[in-house]
Amino acid sequence: MNPLIIFLITMMPTILLAQDHANLIIGTYTNGGNSKGIYVYDFNLKTGESVLKSETPVANPSFLTLSPDKHFVYAVSEEGAELASANAFTYDRFSGKLGFIDSLRTGGASPCHIITDAGNKHVIVANYSGGSLSVFKTKANGSLDKKVQFIQYEGSGPDKSRQEKPHAHSSTLSPDGKFLFVQDLGTDQIHVYAYDATNPDEPLRPATIPTVPCTPGGGPRHITFSADGRFVYLVQEMGARVQVFAYQKGTLRSIQEISMLAPGFTGKVGAADIHLSPDGKFLYTSNRLEANDLCIYQVNKKSGKLTYVTNQSVLGKNPRNFAITANGKFLLAANQDTNNVVIFNRDAQTGLLTDSGKRISVGAPVCLLVD
Repeated sequence: MNPLIIFLITMMPTILLAQDHANLIIGTYTNGGNSKGIYVYDFNLKTGESVLKSETPVANPSFLTLSPDKHFVYAVSEEGAELASANAFTYDRFSGKLGFIDSLRTGGASPCHIITDAGNKHVIVANYSGGSLSVFKTKANGSLDKKVQFIQYEGSGPDKSRQEKPHAHSSTLSPDGKFLFVQDLGTDQIHVYAYDATNPDEPLRPATIPTVPCTPGGGPRHITFSADGRFVYLVQEMGARVQVFAYQKGTLRSIQEISMLAPGFTGKVGAADIHLSPDGKFLYTSNRLEANDLCIYQVNKKSGKLTYVTNQSVLGKNPRNFAITANGKFLLAANQDTNNVVIFNRDAQTGLLTDSGKRISVGAPVCLLVD
């Protein structure tokens, strides 16, 4: 028999097994003493079962991102100004193990969000308490070479208890990688930049329209793009609302704003995460404090507008982050205050969730990546 055929037959069980499994990478808060850092689990995409593969000590890795080639993981250390850092790790998808490469100070307090571009040329960090943005150049080995840009924001918002100064909460690249959007909770603005990965000293420059005003007191937190790149969905942390924008070549035009609250709910709110289902038919947002639920919307793909479906409990407290598996079968909610990840079955036709009964016990989970 042909040696190639023998090899393929031998490898077939491994290939099929890999298709049914993914790595679940969990970032946590370690300052409560219940967690050591980053955890990687084998997640069964058919059954929702999970098995721990590795744990990596690092201080407060509250947000993570994967390099496009899946060879590296980058994580913030959400600390005060003197210790606030961006960390680089090698990543072995098979074993789930991370290997520390290096760490650089962000220069701004409480880094809470981190991304990399499509070519892994730069790592970009939003510093919440510092109200700033840090841009690091990377090397081919995944290490952080140096900080090439540091942008300090100015201003405030109407809620002086939360918006006394800028609070950069996230940054997101447009699907074509030409523009960067920075959500500033403190000033109710989205800062817009033209992005040039080939510029060694100044990859970010203010766009033609450099800021997009958001609802006063709303507190812009995270955005996500529709798959076709025509629409942007913004979750407002303080207002617990979703703002929908039409998008074209670096410009945003508001077309809808809709509440995340269940009818009749009057408790305290703190909106957090936002994701579209893989097929783009449904949008999900998470709400913390006294709500502790997920709001589900149906998406009109032609107009981009949302129709409220329902709110469903996360069966825990403080769902700071959640993830949907690529096959759309499961939604995983990271409940920070109940120290667990709750795994929901997801109905692709209705968008509704049912409890799978499966849980992952981990201290203060606040970021989920499914690879």
